[in-house]
Amino acid sequence: MNGQELSKAYFEAYGKDMLAQFPELAGKVAVGLAGAGSECLGFDDELSQDHDFEPGFCLFAFVDEEGDGTEKRLSRREAFALERAYAKLPREFEGFARSRMNPVGGNRRGLVDLSAFLKDAVGTPDGQLSAQDWLRVPEQGLLEVTGGEIWADPGNIFTPVREALAFLPEDVRRKKLAGCLLLMAQAGQYNYPRIIAHGETGAAQMACFAFAENAIHASHLLERRYTPYYKWSFRSLRGLGPFYAELADDLEGLLTSANDPETAESKAFVIEDMASRVIGRLMDEGLTKANCGDLEKHAYSVNDGVADGGLRNMHILSGV
Repeated sequence: MNGQELSKAYFEAYGKDMLAQFPELAGKVAVGLAGAGSECLGFDDELSQDHDFEPGFCLFAFVDEEGDGTEKRLSRREAFALERAYAKLPREFEGFARSRMNPVGGNRRGLVDLSAFLKDAVGTPDGQLSAQDWLRVPEQGLLEVTGGEIWADPGNIFTPVREALAFLPEDVRRKKLAGCLLLMAQAGQYNYPRIIAHGETGAAQMACFAFAENAIHASHLLERRYTPYYKWSFRSLRGLGPFYAELADDLEGLLTSANDPETAESKAFVIEDMASRVIGRLMDEGLTKANCGDLEKHAYSVNDGVADGGLRNMHILSGV
């Protein structure tokens, strides 16, 4: 049983009856499991159960600190009542124990103030982002808001926010993609062979890391998916489909092999081959008008396709 399944089963067993005690709050609360943690993104496994793995669920609500109980916002008194009811739910379920509520905040389960949650994840208390915001917000933060599952949202308080943040605006996607492609070109196609020629094997491996990091980001952008925190990035990349699973294998080979002359020559070939495959995807999507094997030229061509002039004229690396 993974984290989502455990949490939903716990909600079905105890959460529904608890919420039924507060019919007047039904339109002010969304219920589900979202936020930080591998269990929220479907990346958890047995090893994940050594920390932050527990039965429980999130009660997402905008809490009105003024206490006037405005429409679709919980008053502080209503929030306290929900917190107390949640704290009284059974502490053990299916062999797992709930952690104790943190009196100074930071809980991942129970009542979650949406304003604070959104501010922490994407930088604004309502989830509304300007073009500049979209460029700056870490994609892991966007995943924390849009990932996981919401099982009930009768008042439609969280669902519209999740839908609005489901993925980057197209111009922002292109701007970020252009930056990733340029960094791939610099680290892999240009710098790696030169660093090897200088005999700097440690720096050569750092070039491989930079190439891989940006290749993973570019791949997610091509598939209109957010890139997760680095420890889940390869798992997520393989989940994008067979093309990307092969790419993941090649990238893993780059990162785990040495840089002696013979291996370095093979790695340089693999880098060029991967660049060629990524260029093929760009051309398939009509994202580039360049016609060559140089990722840098394709990066600038992708940037040329950004419709908003202000965004297009920003530095090509402004999104990464």
